[in-house]
Amino acid sequence: MTVVAVPAPMLAVAGRPPDDADWAVEMKWDGVRAIVVCRGGECRLYSRNQRDITGSYPELAGALGAVAGGRELVLDGEIIAQTATGAPSFALLQRRMHVVRPTKQLIAAVPVQLHLFDILADGGDSLTGLPYLRRRDRLQELDFTEAPVRTPPHWLDVDAEHLMAAARDNHLEGIVSKRIDSTYQPGRRSPAWIKTPLRKNTEAIVTGWTTGNGAMAPTFGSLILGANDPDGRLVYIGNVGTGFTAAVRRSLRTRLDRPVGIIGRPSCDGQHRRRNRDHRHSVS
Repeated sequence: MTVVAVPAPMLAVAGRPPDDADWAVEMKWDGVRAIVVCRGGECRLYSRNQRDITGSYPELAGALGAVAGGRELVLDGEIIAQTATGAPSFALLQRRMHVVRPTKQLIAAVPVQLHLFDILADGGDSLTGLPYLRRRDRLQELDFTEAPVRTPPHWLDVDAEHLMAAARDNHLEGIVSKRIDSTYQPGRRSPAWIKTPLRKNTEAIVTGWTTGNGAMAPTFGSLILGANDPDGRLVYIGNVGTGFTAAVRRSLRTRLDRPVGIIGRPSCDGQHRRRNRDHRHSVS
């Protein structure tokens, strides 16, 4: 068995979109990041933490392999699920995210797409040192144009505020601005990429956390969130594991270990149990 080194994805910082011509703009998709490695006629998908997630999305692996053929590629993109109106829905995607072997019925009920936006290697040659526009040209040449794998457009010399309005009108998550001369920096959160999300705020109650892996082992992997439904019942609404600095993670973990006296527990539906069944802890 060949062990494949999977690069960590480059990450964006949060901020206002730049207003000069040195930047390209892409839409921000409400999904999960995926690194694709194609080798020996097979394409596999990996999570942001280098976990093999190919089994959860067999239709994507098949579509990638059909286009890649025997070509060796490393690609970067976002897996999304869409509602009947075409809007990306993270809540819908959660029905697929932690199912290792989805049934044909689930695949049909919750179809997913992979939106590719970068290429890190081609034919054994690393492309991470190339500028953004050169990499986008190389990605476009691969001709991933048919569902479920597509290469969404990017825009040059465009008013970012107009694209923010378009993102809002189409129920997208926001935009990402990328310097046109930027190299790909695996594993680094770089100011060469700036994400500008459309803010959607809601109040939530932290009811627990999952055990962290690697650098996050001393703190937590993600927080388990609940909220009150119209009948006043505390129900599970999701997990959040990103956006925390190391200092905030340490502070939160200290607070999580203290008794706070939550009244009630989130309704533990099937999705909640599947997502948090491994190493979950409750706030007492």
